[in-house]
Amino acid sequence: MSRVPSHAATALVAVLLAPAVGAAAPAPAPDRTPASIQAVASAAAPKPPSKAGPQARAAAARLSPLARAAFWGREAQIDPTDVVAGVQLASALRALGQYDTAIQSAGRVLVIDPNNMDALMETARAYVAEGQGFYAVDPLTHAQALAPKDWRPLSLLGIAYAQVRRADDAQAAWRQALALSPDNPAVLTNMAMELAAQGDTASAETLLRRAAAQPGANLTVRQDLTLVLGLEGKLGEAETLLRRDLPPDQADADLAYLQAASARGVQATAPAAPQRSWDSLKGAGG
Repeated sequence: MSRVPSHAATALVAVLLAPAVGAAAPAPAPDRTPASIQAVASAAAPKPPSKAGPQARAAAARLSPLARAAFWGREAQIDPTDVVAGVQLASALRALGQYDTAIQSAGRVLVIDPNNMDALMETARAYVAEGQGFYAVDPLTHAQALAPKDWRPLSLLGIAYAQVRRADDAQAAWRQALALSPDNPAVLTNMAMELAAQGDTASAETLLRRAAAQPGANLTVRQDLTLVLGLEGKLGEAETLLRRDLPPDQADADLAYLQAASARGVQATAPAAPQRSWDSLKGAGG
C-alpha cells in the first residue's frame, strides 16, 4: 500500500479544511442566552400607551365635559393609581349628569388616598348635585377637618344641610364660611337662595345685592338676584338685569316667567332653590 508523503498529507488537510472559493462563511449560532431572548421579546412586543404630558393635561380643562371625560378616562385606564386623573374624571362625569359614576371615580381615589381633599369634595359635589345632601355630609365633614381654613367645604355643607331640612345647621355652616372668606359671593348666594326658598325674599334680596357687588360675582349671582326681584314684584329692575346679561329671546322667556309668578303671588323658588344654590356654588368654584 502506498503512503502519501508527509508534506503532501499536510497540504491535503489544508485544502480540505479551507472554505470553498466564493462560498459564504457559515452563520454564527444564534445567541440563546436569557438576556438576548428577553431583548428580542421586548423589541417585538407593542409598547404600552403613555400618559399625557403636563401641557396636554392643562389643555384638557378647556374641553367640553364629554371630551374631558374621554381624556381623563383614558388617563385613569392607563394608570388606575393616578389620583389626579381619577378626580378630574369624576368632575367631568358630574358635569355630564352622571352622578353615580362620578362618585365611583372619586371613591376609587379615596381608596388609594382617604384624605384626598379634591376627591372628598368631588364626592360631595356629586351627591349635592343629585339632591342627595345627606350622603354629602360625611365627606364634607372630613374635608372640613382636613382643611379648617378652607371655606369651600363649609359652603357646600350648608347646601347639604339645607337639602335635608337642617336649616339652622345650614346657616351656621355658611356663617363659618363667611368668617373664613368675608363677602364671598358664592356663600352669600347660597344663604340667600335658602332664605328665598323659605319665603323670606326680602332678606334674600339684601344678601344677593351684597353678593352681586363683589368683584368675584358671576352671571349666576345676578340671575338669582333677578329671580328674587321678580318674585317681589320689582319687575322693572329685574328686566334691566335680564336684558343686560341674556340674549333677547332668553330674557323675554325669563321675564314672562317672572311676570306670571308675580301675578299669582307664588313663591316659586322653593322647588328650584337647592339646584340654583348648587349652580351658584359651582360657578364660583366651590
